[in-house]
Amino acid sequence: MDCMTSEQRSKNMRAIKSHDTKIEVRLRKALWHQGIRYRKNFKVCSCKADIVLTKYKIAIFCDGDFWHGKPSTNHNFKTNQKFWNEKIKRNIERDLENTIELRDNGWTVLRFWETDINKNLDMCIYEIVNTIETKRR
Repeated sequence: MDCMTSEQRSKNMRAIKSHDTKIEVRLRKALWHQGIRYRKNFKVCSCKADIVLTKYKIAIFCDGDFWHGKPSTNHNFKTNQKFWNEKIKRNIERDLENTIELRDNGWTVLRFWETDINKNLDMCIYEIVNTIETKRR
């Protein structure tokens, strides 16, 4: 059983941010220190990427393990299982739709999981820099 009342849980869920999350800020700071300039939460086609390098047509998404349905994450819901399973399934579908739309319009899409940014930030930066170098050629 949930240890919070429905009002407390509702307040908690409303406080979850959709942009400027810790992982986004961490990745952006690392890019800035590399001298890479970007736009944040910039609308490209019909979606908003977390970080956009307009000069190179690169869209970067920082996906939370829970909200975007990372396969290795255990989604063991105790209440309202149908709602949460459908919500996460729809988030995964929307991510795929956005990726396809951006790629069809000539954009390179990079997606990083929350755990990758937290544990392997250097690899994430390396992949972004490598993609920029490839686009320059």
